Amino acid sequence: MGKRIRMPLFIVMLAVMIAAAGCSGGNKETQSATETLTPKAETYFIFDTIVTLRVYDDKMTKTHFDEVKALLQEIDGQMNRQQENSEIGQVNKNAGVAPVNVSPQTMKVVKRALYYASISDAMFDPSIGPIVDLWGVGSDHAAVPSQEAINERKALVNYKDITIDEANSTIKLEKPGMIIDLGAIAKGYAADVMAAYLKEKGFKSAIIDLGGNVLAMGAKPGGGDWRIGIQTPEEARGNHLGVLPVKDKTIVTSGVYERYFEENGKMYHHLMDGRTGYPVDKDLLSVTVVTDVSMNADALSTAAFAYGVEKGMQFIEEQENAEAIFVTTEHDVYLTSGLKGVFQLTSDQFHLAN
Repeated sequence: MGKRIRMPLFIVMLAVMIAAAGCSGGNKETQSATETLTPKAETYFIFDTIVTLRVYDDKMTKTHFDEVKALLQEIDGQMNRQQENSEIGQVNKNAGVAPVNVSPQTMKVVKRALYYASISDAMFDPSIGPIVDLWGVGSDHAAVPSQEAINERKALVNYKDITIDEANSTIKLEKPGMIIDLGAIAKGYAADVMAAYLKEKGFKSAIIDLGGNVLAMGAKPGGGDWRIGIQTPEEARGNHLGVLPVKDKTIVTSGVYERYFEENGKMYHHLMDGRTGYPVDKDLLSVTVVTDVSMNADALSTAAFAYGVEKGMQFIEEQENAEAIFVTTEHDVYLTSGLKGVFQLTSDQFHLAN
């Protein structure tokens, strides 16, 4: 049985990369302001992901960076299921046994996850953990499971079996063996928390890059658009298929090339379909969502990818202040209505299909 696990040098490949300053548009004054101000930068590590924060303000201090780190560590300790003593870790440990008290922050994220599960026909489902663990994509034990094992785990995936009690601040999983996995939404929440902190402290221009979640806070110094490069699937990091000018937006991508393994000549990626128990198969390489709230974008990109191009486009169009870029295995690029004439395709390997 031939098997190859593909992982990046250190973490999963970032689906969205910041375009080089030399690609930046706008007037000369805006370009000059950006080029002469070196960002204050710091790197963190939570949710098994590298987080990079760049703040374009000389008033950003080590104390500020340390306070951001404390916020991230708090979220990690609440919602990272890989930590057995985290709140979500305890919820999973007590599946089918008892409700677990959680913080307002964890309750907020789980409520939002359940909301998106309900409006997406469970294309996004926070109870997907048993399937994720069974396949082990990204680990050294990744392998195609037996159909019997898949069927057993599928029976544990149902967001409706997650019971929240806001009055008592508890969450309970109704069946033993259930697992909440907030990986597709908690990173977005963390990006939002970072941005809220920076704004509270008076900072106006920053880039938050959290494992594929990019939050472009405010405008560039000087008032111009940030120009965000959209990663070309299947190519080295930094190769862009196009550029998206944005102000005060979050850009989140779900892509098959982030984590996968190959077995007997077939690729199996990490984006799982709870209905089939297999990786989503919709002839897509990636879906990038652009919106105002990173937590929302995280869930929307996951759901849109699972829907596929046609239903996914319709789903995104129905969401307020949300747009998306769909990239297919045939290298077709589909844009929702609000990105037409805005997104700039720069790669001759891809073509706009609508």
